[in-house]
Amino acid sequence: MNLVKTFLGLFLLALWCIPELSATNLPAKPAKSPIPAKAQVFTTAKDTRLRLTQTSDAVFENFGQPFETQVCIFVNPLRTFQTLTGIGGALTDASAEVFAKLPETSQKELLTAYYDTKTGIGYKFARTNIASCDFSSDSYGYVAENDTSLKTFNISHDQKFRIPLIKKAIAAAGGSLPLFASPWSPPAWMKDNNSLIHGGKLLRQCDQAWANHYVKFIKAYEAQGIPVWGLSVQNEPMANQKWESCIFTAIEERDFIKNYLGPTLKKNGFSTKKLIAWDHNRDLIYQRASTLLNDPESAKFIWGIGFHWYETWTGSAMQFENLKRVNEAYPAKNLIFTEGCVERFSMEHINDWSLGEKYGYSMVNDFNCGTVAWTDWNILLDENGGPNHVGNFCFAPVHADTQTGKLIYTNSYYYIGHFSKFIQPGAKRISCSTNRDKLQATAFINPDGKIVVVVLNTSDDKLPFSLSISGKAAPIVSLPHSIITVVI
Repeated sequence: MNLVKTFLGLFLLALWCIPELSATNLPAKPAKSPIPAKAQVFTTAKDTRLRLTQTSDAVFENFGQPFETQVCIFVNPLRTFQTLTGIGGALTDASAEVFAKLPETSQKELLTAYYDTKTGIGYKFARTNIASCDFSSDSYGYVAENDTSLKTFNISHDQKFRIPLIKKAIAAAGGSLPLFASPWSPPAWMKDNNSLIHGGKLLRQCDQAWANHYVKFIKAYEAQGIPVWGLSVQNEPMANQKWESCIFTAIEERDFIKNYLGPTLKKNGFSTKKLIAWDHNRDLIYQRASTLLNDPESAKFIWGIGFHWYETWTGSAMQFENLKRVNEAYPAKNLIFTEGCVERFSMEHINDWSLGEKYGYSMVNDFNCGTVAWTDWNILLDENGGPNHVGNFCFAPVHADTQTGKLIYTNSYYYIGHFSKFIQPGAKRISCSTNRDKLQATAFINPDGKIVVVVLNTSDDKLPFSLSISGKAAPIVSLPHSIITVVI
């Protein structure tokens, strides 16, 4: 019996010592990697013909610890941040008037270029003006003088050009295009300067009438088959402009929202409309946000804080840190870029590469600071940078030569497209960092699981880099003054 036990023990020991039969040494089933072998790369670059052009695929391989000499962009899909609402542009009077002058073929080309997801850049968000703004051919309103009951309210002015364009844009976008609307000024008789222009303030006795005016606008547009997704309270409330403008201090905006606009929207069944406060530059955004959002009675009506890029800045100092401070202090509220364009139009500079680079620089940093939606200014202007009734001519991504009917695409169209074409509403921003200042990047994961990484190079250098994700990396080359989108 002892001999049998000894033999059995030796046999079992032998089995345990054979590597091929050891459970810990059996071949492991290959883990399914979340990163495919290849990714698509799209490039726009200065001094090349590359314009949102699909170039060589990026091939991912195992990647260990990089050396300090390696240029890398690191993406971590497991760390998610804000959800994207949308990217788009403004459907203004100016854009609509220029659009109406174009031949039908150019009109179709423009709508496809902006709203088609395959051959265009897939805009899925929009803004429009309530009554006139600087990018209107004239100043106008919707109600008669001193009509506090708003019985005369009508939008017949908009039905000639703007409403037809908005309807066509909605159709081109597939039947859905979230739209928010912004007022530049209350009617002149509601203001203390009795003028649409040069600032002035809303008269306190007109607070309720002005709040009712937003409701009238929503009902009128929705009666035309144009859903209104949201509203901003006042365009640029701290700017005394030579065009339509109205001053609201932070306290005045706070009190108007909590005492009049918020309750009026709720009373009329519009509490789901997204209310955007501030709608002005990054420089004063924290002061405005803290005043509005520290008060729970105004904060409860506010969906988010809107901002522009026209603050005083030189070079690359665009005050993105102010966005971070707002996002840190009020994470439950949304940041939305509501307007931006390059000013002082000149046809001589229509091909300047800096036009697009400003867009790329702003969009990468705005998204990395928590922005959930990004809205360009006019989608279309003419060969003079207008029409504009005060001569405030600006650049747009697309201009039209109204004499020939041809469209002129600036490189800003392509830079915006590197984001809007690939990052879908509902996408979540994911962690992304670079180890060289000359490369800037942001990354999102779309609802379908695809990862989108946008890489900006505003330097004169050609920069090969490794895109590292989940233990794998792909070698990619960033050309001088270029923007790249990688879809994984």
